[in-house]
Amino acid sequence: MSTKRCPDDLKDRAVRMVLDHQSDYASQYAAIKAVAAKLDIGAESLRLWVRKSEVDTGKRPGVTSEEYARVKELEREVKELRRANEILKAAASFFAREPDPPRRWSAGSSTRTRTGSGSSRSAPC
Repeated sequence: MSTKRCPDDLKDRAVRMVLDHQSDYASQYAAIKAVAAKLDIGAESLRLWVRKSEVDTGKRPGVTSEEYARVKELEREVKELRRANEILKAAASFFAREPDPPRRWSAGSSTRTRTGSGSSRSAPC
């Protein structure tokens, strides 16, 4: 099956032809098949374009193309905001941690002690 995209003007023309001439056929699907054959496009593709057009014009219940695009935009925005929120939570927990107390170095603390003798006397250098 080919996945070529049809130009928008061809889609619009095909949909208009179906809607204008569907009274000439026994059913809307018969009109769709006839128009699709004349324009060398898939009947199922044309059927979907006709349904979408009917929803967009209010002739058929459903979510319009405009509403669908808005929902997709909001879903992307929510995803981005959730990611930003996770980053902010991680940063807040990083900065909220208690920092290590500063080490104070004094002149007398550099003396070494003997290991193993239990004595706290300073060892000769």
